[in-house]
Amino acid sequence: MPRPLHIACLQTRPLAGFQPALDEAIGLAEEAVAAGAEILFLPEYCGGLRTEDGRLAPPVAEEESHPVLQGLRDWCAGAGVWLNIGSIAVRGPSPEKFINRGYMIAPDGSIVGRYDKIHLFDVDLGPGQSYRESATVAPGGQAVIHDTPKARIGHAICYDLRFPALFHTLACEGAEILCCPAAFTKLTGEAHWHILNRARAIETTRFMVSACATGPVPGGGETYGHSLIIDPWGRVLADGGSDKGIISATIDLDMVAATQSRIPSLNNARSFDTPTAFSTQERA
Repeated sequence: MPRPLHIACLQTRPLAGFQPALDEAIGLAEEAVAAGAEILFLPEYCGGLRTEDGRLAPPVAEEESHPVLQGLRDWCAGAGVWLNIGSIAVRGPSPEKFINRGYMIAPDGSIVGRYDKIHLFDVDLGPGQSYRESATVAPGGQAVIHDTPKARIGHAICYDLRFPALFHTLACEGAEILCCPAAFTKLTGEAHWHILNRARAIETTRFMVSACATGPVPGGGETYGHSLIIDPWGRVLADGGSDKGIISATIDLDMVAATQSRIPSLNNARSFDTPTAFSTQERA
């Protein structure tokens, strides 16, 4: 028996302030719901993003009073729709660092799940493109599945995409959809975004739904866009391109079990000992 689900990614731009970010997200969300979407997905740092001297410096607020979080919760309660907030910046336990936190919002506006980004983006991509997310962000340490009546959704964020063990864990624990909201850089996105998303879908035989911010970042940098919806066979069902907008697809969640029965790699995985190093002389 098919289990159809109409989903949509909202491809927003990096905007420096809370209110512009909220207005853009809600505008796209209203269009997606009018077109029949049942679950919406927003990018990483959809509550605002800017950089300062190569450091991520999004607007930050306490969770209890975060204007974008509260605005999106109120909107969900009015629209009666599920919303995955890719992530926003919320204050952490120390004043030096904030938390890059994603949320699952129910149709009544309640928070039913939180995920704190585990892997932080500390890279040197070349002249003028050095990023140290760990300088301002406190990492999470817990994998999270949002267990909704619509689907079981495993939540990852951006740089997590490069760590397949996290996605394997989420799939083995029953996630049907793996979402990886992002603010991927244009440089790394052009090289790796599609490949990594398709690989995670193929490896886990799960749907990948990855909303990605698009366009220049205030203060420097540029995000890649190309939000993706990918099926468990690795086929791209929708690609957001480089402009602000919406992508959507009606997926059949029964395809997860059907694909896993054809390629049972998760069931066939075995543990193994660590490699033994031999010298050249010993090998000879």
